[in-house]
Amino acid sequence: MIRTLVVDDDYRVARIHAASVERIPGFTCVGEAHTVAEARQAVADTAPDLLLLDFYLPDGDGLSLLRDLSSGDGAVPDCIVVTAARDLATVRSAMHMGVVYYLVKPFGLPQLRRQLDAYRLWRSQTSGGGEADQATVDALYTLLRGATPSPTADGMMPPTMRKILDAVRLSAEPVGAFTLADRLGVSRPTAQRYLSELHRRGAVQLHLEYGRAGRPVHRYAVK
Repeated sequence: MIRTLVVDDDYRVARIHAASVERIPGFTCVGEAHTVAEARQAVADTAPDLLLLDFYLPDGDGLSLLRDLSSGDGAVPDCIVVTAARDLATVRSAMHMGVVYYLVKPFGLPQLRRQLDAYRLWRSQTSGGGEADQATVDALYTLLRGATPSPTADGMMPPTMRKILDAVRLSAEPVGAFTLADRLGVSRPTAQRYLSELHRRGAVQLHLEYGRAGRPVHRYAVK
């Protein structure tokens, strides 16, 4: 589970975001904070993996909080900014500090869910060891942008199909629907349906693995 701390000065907004986090598979909300001081204490107490961080707080700003956390001795959580701050200087500073993504208020809850889903996939793909070639690096940056659909021969690729394709691309070996379903938080039939469609489009290759008995296992890899 990805332990998430919601930081927002608006109690109502913080509650909505916390409830949204709890409804997304793979995430749990470990607390809400409404000031810099509360957030700093909550990070120390709960050790979250991810901050949903508003920059406008009554006793300071989110950028200062990130600087303090980065200069401390403890582990620094990843951060998705959720703020009304639109000036490019703030956006640039946030990017320099390594925020995962920057959501400008107001935004819809589906957009927040898409970004959290993208972060979960990105986190799963970067948690192990090994090396990354340029295609892998490009795919990881695509995930951080929310797995934006890209054109295909059949029109625009649905977001879930794009996430599945990115997950196959990032896998070190051919991967099946069961593994992808668990990794992405979708049902196995959904994963298999998109894998079959990607195979039909020529985006992935099908590998049949035969065991001692029974039907072969379908696994997929990029060409």
